[in-house]
Amino acid sequence: MAGARERECSQDWGGSLAQGDPWNRISVHVPAGRGPFKSWEEAAVDALVNCAPYAGRNKDWHIGATLTKLEEYNGLGYAARRQPSPYIWSGTDQYEKGKYVRDGVYDPNAVDHQLGCAGLLLAMTALDPSIKFDGAASAPPQDHPLPPASPKAQPVPAPGSKSPSITNPSPGSIGAFVAAILASLFKRR
Repeated sequence: MAGARERECSQDWGGSLAQGDPWNRISVHVPAGRGPFKSWEEAAVDALVNCAPYAGRNKDWHIGATLTKLEEYNGLGYAARRQPSPYIWSGTDQYEKGKYVRDGVYDPNAVDHQLGCAGLLLAMTALDPSIKFDGAASAPPQDHPLPPASPKAQPVPAPGSKSPSITNPSPGSIGAFVAAILASLFKRR
């Protein structure tokens, strides 16, 4: 849920994991009417256990299920529009534009500048190979096995790529900032 925490409250411990509103007040954004809570932890438990999509009750944490749960956490408005969710895909080659600029208000030309959860998870797994998404449901069908992942393989931008991506964040962007923080946190000794 680190990706949701970044997306909802930009790592601000004063913001609720549910929607970024201050946890010590009654929330006004969806899910509205939550709180006030005595601590960030109490608010987080409420967000994960008592609010749809009930992420704290989830048992399937392979990557597909994780990204699905994160998209459900933010809402399925993008799926209804057949648009990639910036909550998941911002900062990758899967997303260009279109964003809910506030609850229920979609702007097809708005661009989300926060790094999406898929990019955050990709960066985390590249920096720390012990992070795995191998939930019980993640095994591919036996007749279509996936090739083994190489822990030393690093994503490489396409030759001549000019567009920012998770492997090539724009200098000074939030993606570059997050990559620098993650790199410093997971330095090899």
